[in-house]
Amino acid sequence: MKMSSRRFYQLMWTGVFLMGVFNDGDATHITGTFNTKEFFRFLMKFGFQQTDRHRQRDSYGYIFGNVTAKRNSSRMVTLAVLDRNHFLEYYGNRSIEDRNHACTMMFNTLNQSSYDSECNQDGQDFLRRVPCPKNQLCPDEDLRWNVIKNHQFTYVIQDLLQPRFWYMSFVSCYRNTKTCQWEWFNESLDIDYDIWLVNGNPNNSGFNSLTYQFSYDRQNTIELYLLFFLCYIILVPLQLYAVRLQRHPVTRLFTASLLLEFIAICLILIHVLKFALDGVGYEQLEVAGDIFDILSRTTFMLLLLLLAKGWAVTRIELTWKPLVFLIWFCYGVVHILLYVWNMTEVDIVEDIDEYQTWPGWFILLFRSVIMIWFLFELRNTMTYEHNTQKLNFLLHFGASALVWFIYLPIIALIALQISALWRFKLLLGKFSFTKLLNSYLLLEKLYLFNEMYL
Repeated sequence: MKMSSRRFYQLMWTGVFLMGVFNDGDATHITGTFNTKEFFRFLMKFGFQQTDRHRQRDSYGYIFGNVTAKRNSSRMVTLAVLDRNHFLEYYGNRSIEDRNHACTMMFNTLNQSSYDSECNQDGQDFLRRVPCPKNQLCPDEDLRWNVIKNHQFTYVIQDLLQPRFWYMSFVSCYRNTKTCQWEWFNESLDIDYDIWLVNGNPNNSGFNSLTYQFSYDRQNTIELYLLFFLCYIILVPLQLYAVRLQRHPVTRLFTASLLLEFIAICLILIHVLKFALDGVGYEQLEVAGDIFDILSRTTFMLLLLLLAKGWAVTRIELTWKPLVFLIWFCYGVVHILLYVWNMTEVDIVEDIDEYQTWPGWFILLFRSVIMIWFLFELRNTMTYEHNTQKLNFLLHFGASALVWFIYLPIIALIALQISALWRFKLLLGKFSFTKLLNSYLLLEKLYLFNEMYL
């Protein structure tokens, strides 16, 4: 067991490190340097809210910032801000090896639909020629009053029908103003960028800080994290008091699970609170919070499996101990691998969550198999137990544990039918509420039946 635990925790911190290195993050204030030899760089997927007809200017989405280069160039590259319909073709052709042909294919539809002062004056405002001259507006900005103060460009996103995701990227292509065809920018140029994406008018000091910096799919999540933080701030001291009185392995293991979840909530809450202020937050804290959440879930599952086998209730010594800890270890490893996979391998363009990938389906299947084994072990334990009070505990415990096992597959199936604009908030609320409910129910059982432990 010691060896397995050590490996498990080593893998956990490796996961934290990998996420810190590879996670692109969800910051809405993005800075960096794009070298044109890179050809294409995806910057951000951001959900803009539905425009309020009664206060349109204050409910628009805004993208604004500065894009400059250290040296001048006779030609420019392109900053593209596209809705999903235009982005899929554009993004899908980025990997064509012949760069000139790639530029032609990427802008095949946009050539007719995007605005250009020389080639298409009836098009939509999707593109900007960059870099912009230092201390001046970008060439495509002809109305100074429409640009946010101290910035070189501004996009205004309006949608009166529904919230939508928009996708922002750099590409080393430019439109030849003589032929109106797209060509490859075959030079090396470092372009520095400092860009904000927000929901609401930056010039309005009364904007809602709970929604302003957040993509639509993450808006109002601060309230959820604060709510669960307040619940755990009540639950954790109660359990810490209980573990001082009982000093039993069951309560200690449950306390460990509860503390891990509380730490996870605290770390993520710090991140989202800072994110609301600066659009960046602490990404490493968010990743660490996610890892602690996974540890909490795996620890809680270990407690359920041990209790199902009657540990510390009907017996002190466990049968098939290596198998129990092997299953626990494998479940934790698979969970962390799924998390790493979701953050590094799933294309951000895809409107899917972690449970709509093959590793996600695998962990749902694995969890279902563990649930069946849990019920089998619980049935065996109850068969050989004749103490009425202990049977009553095992019966109530089994019912609440079954809810914990089955909620994830059910919610994952429901999420298939939910738009990505609302899915994250649904999953966050349902998962966190179910974990909190099960923690409360188990805490109640441990209090009511505390005299039955061996």
